[in-house]
Formats: sequence, structure tokens, C-alpha cells
Amino acid sequence: VQLQASGGGVVQPGGSLRLSCAASGFILADYGIGWFRQAPGKEREGVSCISSSDGDTYYADSVKGRFTISRDNAKNTAYLQMNSLKPEDTAVYYCAVDSVTPKTLCIFAPSETWGQGTQVTVSS
Repeated sequence: VQLQASGGGVVQPGGSLRLSCAASGFILADYGIGWFRQAPGKEREGVSCISSSDGDTYYADSVKGRFTISRDNAKNTAYLQMNSLKPEDTAVYYCAVDSVTPKTLCIFAPSETWGQGTQVTVSS
């Protein structure tokens, strides 16, 4: 059971990145999936989460209108499209799965299955 996050990098303010989270060893379609981030010296934050099947989503207030979470169950992969990036978006981004609702997943992060993280740096 493994999650592999990728797509991070260095981008200027206002730029965009798309993160991917590829699942292996299990069927991603059976689980909700979420993106989390942790900046140096700060607590981990649930950024966006999506349900397994009905498309229900949750977004942190800090990213609403800028980030979009999606999933392609046929590819066993989830995505986080990040637009209008700000320096405060700089963090290591992780993906995780669980069977709870998107809001519960993002707020309480109960998952025991996490990806290894990908660094996003927004800087001019």
C-alpha cells in the first residue's frame, strides 16, 4: 500500500502547479483522498479533500477559489491543481486516504496511509 506524491517545484507568485498522488497496492476508488501541507514551524493543514465516489469536496478557506482537487480512478491517481499561488502556500504537500467524509479527513486527518510529500516553494 503506497501513495506517491509528485509535481512540486519552485514557482513565482501568481503561478500554477499541479500535484499528483498515485496509489499502488490498493484501489483508490474505494477511499476518499486528501491533500495536506506543512510549512516549517507550522502545524499540518488539511488543504483539500474529495470523497470516494460522489464528488463531495472540502477546501480550506485559505485555498478556496485557487485550488481544485480531482481524481481519476481509472488511473488510480488524484490531483491538486494550484493556481494563483502565494508565498504562504510554500510547504511540503502530502496526500492521504481514508474512508471518512472529505471534511472529516481534512480537519482530523485520521488516515494511516500517507504519501512521502512533495515540496512546493512560491518565491520571486
